[in-house]
Amino acid sequence: MLATEQPSHETLYAALCEKDSAYEGLFFFGVKTTGIFCRPTCTAKKPKAEHVEYFSSTKDALAHGYRACRICRPMTLPGQTPPWLKALLDEIDGTPDLRLKAATLRSRGIDPARIRRWFQKHHGMSFQAYLRALRINRAFTQIKKNNRVTDAAFASGYESLSGFSEAFKNATGFSPSESKDKPLVSVTRIITPLGPMLAGATAEGLCLLEFTDRRMLETQIKILKKRLKAAFIPGKNPHWAALEIQLTEYFSGQRKAFDLPLVLPGTPFQRKAWQALQTIPYGETRSYQAQAAAIGQPKAVRAVAKANGDNRIAIVIPCHRVIGKDGKLTGYGGGLWRKQRLLDLEQKSQAF
Repeated sequence: MLATEQPSHETLYAALCEKDSAYEGLFFFGVKTTGIFCRPTCTAKKPKAEHVEYFSSTKDALAHGYRACRICRPMTLPGQTPPWLKALLDEIDGTPDLRLKAATLRSRGIDPARIRRWFQKHHGMSFQAYLRALRINRAFTQIKKNNRVTDAAFASGYESLSGFSEAFKNATGFSPSESKDKPLVSVTRIITPLGPMLAGATAEGLCLLEFTDRRMLETQIKILKKRLKAAFIPGKNPHWAALEIQLTEYFSGQRKAFDLPLVLPGTPFQRKAWQALQTIPYGETRSYQAQAAAIGQPKAVRAVAKANGDNRIAIVIPCHRVIGKDGKLTGYGGGLWRKQRLLDLEQKSQAF
């Protein structure tokens, strides 16, 4: 098993005191005086350091006799949709032009402020902005299928063409009539055992898959927007179902290779490096030097490392399998702890 320096107990205790979301999935902590275990971001009262035990998984915590906290719900995946919201989102998914005003939400027992906070935290936009984005995404798709702009506007729930055109341009940067020749990148959140990921796909294939807390995520999206000349809007995409199924199979140890169409805009060198990443066998690793040699440019070690960092499709294009020549883990946009977990998962699954 590859080793990486684990945070000290002092660091982990500081993380739980600060409710640091960067440590979500890295550890869980049990409180000896209550017999309860929590995730790092739990909002319950802070325990004393001497009363805390640390675990790498919920399974370990349960094996030591702890029971799950009812406040932070550590048995659910980080970022998972809470039960009070799931039914509403399922309804919205089936009816993308649905309009839900504050009074309607209250009549369903949902506090508008609560749902607004949840969407702001997990989607970076208000609930109403999310609903508008779904309608624009649907209209964009209809227009590209040679539907008239007017038909797409009214089918998406807009009562006036001018209002639709203004909303469309605000969301995409161009008018509805210009959209026929523009690509659309639909985006969605995918929940995984290592935290939520943001996925983006065109009609042709997947172009983005990154952990939502990656620091360079916004930069990667800007690069994709420029290279694809595309609008990024939350909404449906035919590739989501296969992506979710294959990620679930991967994390359960049942899938060793992905079979998804990919859209990889980049320089010839980047594309060559990304293709080489996909040749690293499951459960194995390769040094940056070996990776440079694999693409026929043994002296381009730094350039290969940079291309790895520019990879926008985590896990599917396994840049986590590249390590230092001394066997130590180095740079990973999703965090070294995730890189370690992915390698551990693959090595464990490979053993069976």
